Amino acid sequence: MRVLVVEDEVKLARTIRRGLVAEGFLVDLAHDGEEGLDQGLSRDYDVVVLDIMLPKVNGYDVCRRLRDAGVWTPVLMLTAKDGEYDQVDAFDLGADDYLTKPFSFLVLVARLRALVRRGAPERPVELVAGDLVVDPGARTVRRGQEEITLTAREFDLLFFLMRHRDQVVTKQQILNSVWDMDFEGDDNVVEVYIGYLRRKIDRPFGRDSISTLRGVGYRFKGNGG
Repeated sequence: MRVLVVEDEVKLARTIRRGLVAEGFLVDLAHDGEEGLDQGLSRDYDVVVLDIMLPKVNGYDVCRRLRDAGVWTPVLMLTAKDGEYDQVDAFDLGADDYLTKPFSFLVLVARLRALVRRGAPERPVELVAGDLVVDPGARTVRRGQEEITLTAREFDLLFFLMRHRDQVVTKQQILNSVWDMDFEGDDNVVEVYIGYLRRKIDRPFGRDSISTLRGVGYRFKGNGG
């Protein structure tokens, strides 16, 4: 079984590798998100151990970009953070399990073996809201039979909203999931991209799928508007 460990704490990464090798795993290491993403896209692994707080590209983005590229290798996210929303974000972006530092090495091994037995998940089904259909595997969007062309960021924003349809989401939640945790720009960028989406998925079809709740956030209507 081949494992990719993406962990920027070099000593910890080497300790994990040493322990996993002793358990019979073949282990590759990466010490930043960019390197981890490159390896995850270019080689076949049975499971990936992925830290969240990584230099260059954080773990959330690595996981999301692997899934966007159609890589469904099981991912266990490893982090010092232990907040409920961090776990929710990890699972929303396609992670299969979550382990908080400090952790028991025996638990890590047991979790990895369980993920390997389970195997890679099937490609996600289409998300549907009325006649609006999003295919996350093919990264396509259509209203009825009409294809809609979106930029990568617009698609990620729509995908996030549809995953949380009929729920209120804040600008910060959107920034954390669609941009990244380290985004330092003006949060008005969310309003700009909401406007882009409305002009593409709603107005040409006489629909109104995204509600603005002033001072709170946005809600995507489950019926597609």
